[in-house]
Amino acid sequence: MIVVPLGIASATPTAIRHLPSVALWREGSVFLFDCGENAQMCMLQAGLKRSKIDSIFITHFDVDHYSGLMGLISTLQLQRRDKTLNLVGPKGIKEFVEWNLSFSGVEISFDINYVEVEEEASEAKVLETEDYYVEARPLKHKKFCLGYRFQEKDKPGKVDAEKAAQFGITEDEQFKLLKSGQNITLEDGTVVESYEIVGHPRPGDSFAYVTDTEYCPNAVKLAMNTNILYHEATFSNQLADKAKETGHSTAADAARVATEAQTKLLVIGHFSARYTNLHVLLKEARDAFYPTWLAQELRPIFTDPIHERGILSPKVDLIDLTKKKPNSRQGYSKGPRSGGRPGGRPSGNKNFRPRKGRDGAPSGGNRGNYHSGGYQQRNDRYRQDGGYRGSSQNNGYRGSSQERGYRGSSQGGRDYSNSDRNNRYEDKPNKSITPRTGYDDFDRF
Repeated sequence: MIVVPLGIASATPTAIRHLPSVALWREGSVFLFDCGENAQMCMLQAGLKRSKIDSIFITHFDVDHYSGLMGLISTLQLQRRDKTLNLVGPKGIKEFVEWNLSFSGVEISFDINYVEVEEEASEAKVLETEDYYVEARPLKHKKFCLGYRFQEKDKPGKVDAEKAAQFGITEDEQFKLLKSGQNITLEDGTVVESYEIVGHPRPGDSFAYVTDTEYCPNAVKLAMNTNILYHEATFSNQLADKAKETGHSTAADAARVATEAQTKLLVIGHFSARYTNLHVLLKEARDAFYPTWLAQELRPIFTDPIHERGILSPKVDLIDLTKKKPNSRQGYSKGPRSGGRPGGRPSGNKNFRPRKGRDGAPSGGNRGNYHSGGYQQRNDRYRQDGGYRGSSQNNGYRGSSQERGYRGSSQGGRDYSNSDRNNRYEDKPNKSITPRTGYDDFDRF
């Protein structure tokens, strides 16, 4: 089971975030939770085939959560799909789709199995097969909104091959019956019970999708003991009043649900566009629950990394152009001090104009540069008239006997000798510097 966030924005898209949508890949089939604008394009970028979509689950009728649905259905028609599509959502989803198809004059070539949930329902099993089921529960939002839980059924235990050989069990049909929990009778009349050959059942993986809700008990029930909980974190605690007013959760609310549900991994998404630095929300959630990850579009989250890694391969990388690389400044040299200092003055960059000395020649850069136009030539010139060192004229800096002298001045200049400097700062407390944490530490899956 692989979870792929396709859109992590709320209400409005940004330059680097799309509207809400999350894909769940399981054994070649794709299950789509919400279908915001541009969801199908993000699927392609994530390496997911639209033809593999088995079911679509819509949480509620805020436009950002279903605005990409009709475009996706139209694409499936153009691809000549013939497999039935399961479409689950609040009551009214069928009327919405059929009206749009009728309005645009599109006749689809495949069947849609509509599953509508009434507002009065406290819970509903909206989809079930031999291997899994999907449960829906109403959440606490300004309008009727559903949360979903995808649950694999328990898997048969492992077969003890040595014991099976001792009993003389060799046929596939016999193994199948034993795995299903049934006893078998051998040709010699020996009865072999299932528990003698097959180990304990293994619990199936689970995924909960909870978004557009305040904290509520149903969110905890949906997330109980899940492998992955995808929960909205629209606001931080500083805007808790705004979250309550709009029927949303803070990052701390998401962490509370994860803690009470004892989920294995919390993934937060559905971020307000006001947050350019999502680590604020990540830190808030991690303070109350760990492990918590930030949802990142197109980046897959695995329940079994050893076997699942490499199955999906994103076709593109979404790069946040609003962020600059750490410890780098465009146009600034990272070389030695002779030609420019790291993060300091430019050196040899066409975007910057080199400084010129008083004689009109290029200055050559920093202290220690003795080439033409460098400090040494300028110092020789300045020592003759108004120089810096040992000048006896006005504006001298070292050893000057005139006004505005700085070191050892006998006039009205200020003395910045070592003793004076120590006296000035001895009463001030030392400031501690908090080391920066690497960007990747917060965003690593």
